[in-house]
Amino acid sequence: MHTTTRFRWTALLLGLMLSSACSAASPAASNAAPAYTDGNEYVTLPPPYQRVSNVGKVEVVEVFSYACVHCAEFSPYADELRKSLPPGVVFKLVPAPFNDAWVPFARAYYAAKKLGVVDKTHDALFKAKFEEQYPINSPDEIANFYASQGVDKAKFISAENSKEVDVQIQKDLALLQTWGVDGTPTIVVDGKYRTANVGTFPNLVALTKWLVQKELNDKGK
Repeated sequence: MHTTTRFRWTALLLGLMLSSACSAASPAASNAAPAYTDGNEYVTLPPPYQRVSNVGKVEVVEVFSYACVHCAEFSPYADELRKSLPPGVVFKLVPAPFNDAWVPFARAYYAAKKLGVVDKTHDALFKAKFEEQYPINSPDEIANFYASQGVDKAKFISAENSKEVDVQIQKDLALLQTWGVDGTPTIVVDGKYRTANVGTFPNLVALTKWLVQKELNDKGK
């Protein structure tokens, strides 16, 4: 329980820092040459590097939660980041099951993925919950949202409560602890670099692209 509370408050504090800093960013700051320092803007994780999959491409992972308003704010930036990544780089999502309130949203992501509707529902859920203030908190409210998007509610509930999803959430939690992720949104590149003190969402995107290029260069690609 102590760990869960720490995750929850760290996520909130990091998000507030990102949100307030983003609104204060100036065009001059965004045009400045990047000067990223290991241990400040990003952290190099100790080997062996643990990735989500072994697809043979550089892996960019956004750790997020549908319960996190700052992830909703970052979502358009994440979409642009995904579209701008060079060949040889793959973008993935990992939902953070940091506390009891966030676990149903992690289950929802994997149910949507299993049913093939993530592309249709990902941004829509953020919009409905945070822009339109639609009540999406309890498991039943979450299922109702997916039903409103044309998803069979019974199939969704069966998928989210499956043993497969139980196992995946436990794997995710262990992986995020290994990565040292305790706030959202956070980016992890190739299981090797974790974003840290970025200040703004545009800076998070710029740092991610810089880390991707660094990893591509290291791999000789």
